[in-house]
Amino acid sequence: MTGAALPEYEVYAIRYASRAAMRREMFMQGDPHDAPMDLDYYVWAIVGKERSFVVDLGFSRETAARRRRNWLRCPIESLRLVGLEPGDVGDAVISHLHYDHAGNFKLLPRARFHLQEAEFHFAAGRQMRNAYFRMPYEVDDLVDLLRLNFAERVHFYNGSSELAPGVSLHPMPGHTCGQQVVRVHTRRGWIVLVSDAAHYYEHIRNRRPFALAVDVPQMVESFDRIMVMAGGMDRVIPGHDPLVMAIYPSAGPGLEGIVARLDAEPDMAAYEAHWSR
Repeated sequence: MTGAALPEYEVYAIRYASRAAMRREMFMQGDPHDAPMDLDYYVWAIVGKERSFVVDLGFSRETAARRRRNWLRCPIESLRLVGLEPGDVGDAVISHLHYDHAGNFKLLPRARFHLQEAEFHFAAGRQMRNAYFRMPYEVDDLVDLLRLNFAERVHFYNGSSELAPGVSLHPMPGHTCGQQVVRVHTRRGWIVLVSDAAHYYEHIRNRRPFALAVDVPQMVESFDRIMVMAGGMDRVIPGHDPLVMAIYPSAGPGLEGIVARLDAEPDMAAYEAHWSR
């Protein structure tokens, strides 16, 4: 797109589930100041004038019941809250293949799916014999993905790639082998949807690894690379932090706590106040 201005996308975080948890669960080697540290579960929508994208797919009501998660709403049906019809979605980025990011393939009947090839190889490879690595994957989701690949609807990447002008994919391994983040151009400049490359702001802020990782050094290096790419914490969107809903405005009346508008400026005073409590 040389010589032309980049598109400015609207970007939304859609909260579809939650889980009560403790700080000791969120950091490798636990946390000496144990206290509640709840998770929110999100999918993200990138809405453009000519082309739109979904980032991650969430999980189903059935998976929520089996894994004892608080399922609030269908993440794919909730795309309608930001003007996207699931049956019309043409592109979905899969940040990684853990159950909370890679269910519901069948609810996007026209979509092409974009993921790093290393993630597919790991999720279908020999390490799935190990319960530690297998725990966050759902075999039915992987079977669905395999069928989609046979149907020529899966696009694999081995490194960074521009998906469209103003939307690019970047590997950030550590949490999983093929974890990727999405960089998006908006009205306030570039932002980075990091998904589970960092579950919470605190993981990056304090450079403390999350409890589940396939490669801890790579995870911490990914924190640093995210900050270089984003340019500041006000441009970083972590994968599970309830603070996202607190510092970004809602997408409209009645959507408070459900849909946050990420192309709007965050309330960084509220962000800083969070750390002084």
